Amino acid sequence: MRAAAGGVPPRRAGGIRVRAPLVESVSCYCRVDGGLKTVVSARKFVPGAKLCMQPDIIPNKRMSRSSRKERSQTQSPLLPGLPDELAISCLMWVARVEHPNMRLVCKRWNRLLSGNYYYSLRKKFGMAEEWVYVFKRDRDQKLSWYAFDPVNQLWKSLPPLPPEYSEAVGFGCAVLNGCYLYLFGGKDPVHGSMRRVVFYNARINKWLRAPDMLQKRHFFGSCVINNCLYVAGGECEGIQRTLRSAEVYDPNRNRWSCIAEMSTGMVPSIGVVHDGMWFLKGLNSHRQVVSEVYLPASKMWSTTGNEMVTGWRNPSISFRGWLYSADCRDGCKLKVYNRETGSWTRFIDTRNHLGNSRALEAAAFVSLTGKLCIIRNNMSITLIDISDPTTVTEVDSARIWEAFARKGQQRSFMANLWSTITGRNLKTDIMHCQVLQV
Repeated sequence: MRAAAGGVPPRRAGGIRVRAPLVESVSCYCRVDGGLKTVVSARKFVPGAKLCMQPDIIPNKRMSRSSRKERSQTQSPLLPGLPDELAISCLMWVARVEHPNMRLVCKRWNRLLSGNYYYSLRKKFGMAEEWVYVFKRDRDQKLSWYAFDPVNQLWKSLPPLPPEYSEAVGFGCAVLNGCYLYLFGGKDPVHGSMRRVVFYNARINKWLRAPDMLQKRHFFGSCVINNCLYVAGGECEGIQRTLRSAEVYDPNRNRWSCIAEMSTGMVPSIGVVHDGMWFLKGLNSHRQVVSEVYLPASKMWSTTGNEMVTGWRNPSISFRGWLYSADCRDGCKLKVYNRETGSWTRFIDTRNHLGNSRALEAAAFVSLTGKLCIIRNNMSITLIDISDPTTVTEVDSARIWEAFARKGQQRSFMANLWSTITGRNLKTDIMHCQVLQV
């Protein structure tokens, strides 16, 4: 990349020192490191950047001086009357919910919002927004997914799931780099156990392929450590015992590699990364409860059976250095593991017991806007401020989602009445819940 205007020095206007734009309108922004303030000093690139903001620029191809001059004269600015550097600074403040509309303005805006530079700036200056993504299975075993914008209290429609995962079971779900949502493995009714890996890019709102796993598996454990995706255990068709194998995906190298096997095969029912270690608990081939812990530093597994594992139940989360777990079915009571005493203690009781129905069962704990977020099967959301446990916020997301899900659909009077009486929706089970930051 080249300095703007050939390194034109600052000039004075009316006694005020005016600096020439640091970035030309023809510069490629997508490969500029988000931590740099100028293109002149750019030496590092954002990993994985493939798209340039300019629709017709080939980043590695040098342009003649006459071509650059001609392009700068013919290409319209991002915002009329402003240099592109200042225009991008303005566009960064636009709320995420408006980004799809921004892409329709012109090709240059579309290219800007499809690259890494724009979003790296939003993240650097604290403008990135967190949305909740929920995968639900209906009574027909069909999988659907939704995104919730907590700022504007909106549910958003999303592109269709890849066909392989529309009816899959036992697949994994994880987030890498904060904005890439991965689905991997699982069992499809047609193809059986899968090695397939796909990921959703929240910046461009599209599904893409990633390298397949080394082993077919379903109902396995998965986690993210140091932005690498780990999977272990599970089952595979044609194998009568549970799997011991484990592997890791490094997005920087874009490849899977094997890691040490577990000491015993397991179908994990619960897992969490806590204190830099990955804990798993599940059933072995004899349907006995077993638990193991993976230590990334030594790259080895070891068995564990302390009080932490004994009192640990779903859903759970490691949040700000503490391990929290549900202490009742609807998540109105939480307990926390005390490392010093080696025991679980009651952390909070909201005294707002919702009931024991399947629809009101707590399905997931996630971190949202710095708070512990409880998400239930009926799509209701509760936010708890850990620093002040008495502060509990109920988000009216269940009613909002009901209106969103019914939009454009006809439901009979009896169906609506039954849903109201039982507190259940036509779609009942949340399979996975993740938070993406864009």
